[in-house]
Amino acid sequence: MTATHEAMLWEVLDEGNLRVQCRLCAHRCVLAEGELGRCRVRQNRGGVLVTHTYDQVTAMTPDPIEKKPLFHVLPGSRSLSIATPGCNFHCDFCQNWHISQTPEGGLTPDAGEAITPTQIVELARRNHCASISYTYTEPTVFFELAYETAQLAKQAGLRNCFVSNGFFTEEALDLIAPTLDAINVDLKAFSDKTYRTRFGGKLSPVLDTLQRLIEAGIWVEVTTLVVPGMNDSEEELYQIATFIAGTLGVDVPWHVSRYHGDFKCRHAPNTPLESLERAVQIGRDAGLRYLYCGNVFGPPAQPGGDHESTHCPACQSPIVIRKGYAVEAIHLRHGLCRSCNEPIPGIWE
Repeated sequence: MTATHEAMLWEVLDEGNLRVQCRLCAHRCVLAEGELGRCRVRQNRGGVLVTHTYDQVTAMTPDPIEKKPLFHVLPGSRSLSIATPGCNFHCDFCQNWHISQTPEGGLTPDAGEAITPTQIVELARRNHCASISYTYTEPTVFFELAYETAQLAKQAGLRNCFVSNGFFTEEALDLIAPTLDAINVDLKAFSDKTYRTRFGGKLSPVLDTLQRLIEAGIWVEVTTLVVPGMNDSEEELYQIATFIAGTLGVDVPWHVSRYHGDFKCRHAPNTPLESLERAVQIGRDAGLRYLYCGNVFGPPAQPGGDHESTHCPACQSPIVIRKGYAVEAIHLRHGLCRSCNEPIPGIWE
């Protein structure tokens, strides 16, 4: 078994029977002695909640920040991306299932490589990264490592970014908010039934988290993987777009991403490019000002129009010109469009 570390955000429910409750994610798992949470990486051991992922890093690499995707955060910079095993969702089409979907019996001893928060920050600086991204799997389930690393990163002048399903508690957000600069949240659908049957979660906690993130002043971008037959109806895409525009704000970027079959859905069809183009138009009709297509790169794969680059909503001038994950030009001055001085929301410096 992997080395354990006492978890954060839990409480004893029944000292006599050693029952505890995890307060990290919205599942709020109640665990008897020896039981694993739904994430399969947090466990009740002798009436103490422990995590098996504190020092089990399974992926760590300098990435373009555009890969997260975070298009309004230090464009053209690199972000040291880290992950440990585990996830509190169990999506049957997960793109990173080999590290996110922990076996039901828990982690194996060779699940990851032991590394400390101090070493992570040192690696980020050595690789000339402007930020650290907690990504690939779900950062909520390696919260202890992310929390300690984020504090050190902030002291070192680095930004901290989450890529998350948004299924965490208000308590977790309150803890991480002072050190969290930006987040991309997967809003996977706008149907509670879909969240329950396809992901093993619920919709309302994700919507609540998104609103709290905005209220906390954290930069938010939203991604929706458009899956044929699951969330690609005009009605559901319109519900997502109007929620973002009406509740979060028209300046919140919406990334609509192309699906390809994986994990238990290997033979499912890819998202037609026309579906992404329709989603972009729906977002535009809802009033969103920044719309992007993901998992399609340049002509001829790119649907009509340039949905990789950022354009000024006032004068339509290109502000950040992208090709794939590469930034070719930036036409901003202190967060303002160089052509017309329109303020462009984001983290630019």
